[in-house]
Amino acid sequence: MKSICIFCGSSDAVHSDYTSAARTMGIALAERGLRLIYGGGKTGLMGAVANGVLEAGGEVTGVIIPSMNTKALAHDGLTLMEVPPNMHARKARMYELADGFIALPGGFGTMDELFETITWGQIGNHAKPIGLLSAKDYYIPLLAAMDHAVKEGFVFKEHRDSLFVDSEPNKLLDAMAGYIHSHDAVKRWMKEE
Repeated sequence: MKSICIFCGSSDAVHSDYTSAARTMGIALAERGLRLIYGGGKTGLMGAVANGVLEAGGEVTGVIIPSMNTKALAHDGLTLMEVPPNMHARKARMYELADGFIALPGGFGTMDELFETITWGQIGNHAKPIGLLSAKDYYIPLLAAMDHAVKEGFVFKEHRDSLFVDSEPNKLLDAMAGYIHSHDAVKRWMKEE
C-alpha cells in the first residue's frame, strides 16, 4: 500500500478523543510513508487527520467538490488539492487514488462512503483492504448491526470478516497490510452461470 483513503467526520462539535485519534492516525500514515487521500476539509476529524500527516512530514491529497472548496471548509496547506465537479466524480477519484480505505468516526457521509466501498469490494469492483478505526468504541453499535445482518442471512460472513477493525492506528494498518482479497467471496455473491 502506498496510499490510504480516509473517510471521517468534519464536525468540530465532537469529543476531543475523536480528533486526537484522527491526528494519531495521520501521524501513523506519515510514519509509514503512506499518502493520505481524503475529502480536503480542514474542520473536524478531516482537518485533524490531514494535520497529523503534514506535521509528521507526510503527503496529503485532498479531493473536494467546488461548493465545499471555500476558505471556511477547504484545507489550504495540502500537498495537492483536486476539485472534481461533483460528489460522484469525487468518490470515483478517491477510489482511484487509494490502495486501501479506513473509516474514522463520522456521520452520514462517512457511512455512505464506507458502505459503498464495502459493497464495491463485495461485488469485485476493487480488491483493496477496508478498515474501521473504532476510536472511543464508536463503531461497536454498527458492528453489532453488521453481525445481526450476517445472522439473519443478509450478509455473507466472509464479507463481514473482510472488514478490519481496531482502535489503534498501527494495529489496524498492520492488519490491512496483510490483506488478501477473497475472490471466492466475490464469486459467492456474483454467481456465474
